[in-house]
Amino acid sequence: MKSIILKVVLFIVIIVLGYLVYDSINKPLDFKKERARREVEVIQRLKDIRNAQAFYKQANNKYTASFDTLIQFLRTGEIPVVKLIPDPNDTTFTKTISDTLGYIKVMDSLFARRPNFKLSTLQFAPFSGNEKIEMHAGQIDRGGVKVSVFEAKVPYSAYLKGMEEQRILNITASQEDIDKYAGLKVGSMTEPSTDGNWE
Repeated sequence: MKSIILKVVLFIVIIVLGYLVYDSINKPLDFKKERARREVEVIQRLKDIRNAQAFYKQANNKYTASFDTLIQFLRTGEIPVVKLIPDPNDTTFTKTISDTLGYIKVMDSLFARRPNFKLSTLQFAPFSGNEKIEMHAGQIDRGGVKVSVFEAKVPYSAYLKGMEEQRILNITASQEDIDKYAGLKVGSMTEPSTDGNWE
């Protein structure tokens, strides 16, 4: 009788230990998979901001730090549709003449092929519960020339919200230890770059 009870207890202990081992392996994998899934959406949002800022700068010779201004520009701004034709007076065929055919809405140019795109969500970090994306713009000096710059960023704590807190703290600390931004960002306030830190 004692041996049967002992076998049952050992079997239960083996099952519990097996589950704990499985869970300790599976949890980090689940976290990594969910983090990657969320980052796809955050990166797309940051790319949308970068594209909108590029059009805004083209029209205004500077970037904006205001989402209200950027969204208003996307709603009402227009860009010329230009056709380049060879200069008939150029025998080398290297010169061109630009001919403006008309104008197209910035919104249509950027987001016409994305039927689910909502302009009202541009300023919010996905998965964050409507936390605003941090955005800055200004100018820096590069060799005596003023260069316009912008930066938009979303910390891990915003877009990983609701996931395992300790893992978020660990990846944040690992980035801060090597002086990197703990999250995803596009652009820079110290360099004339519009690259994302995922690129």
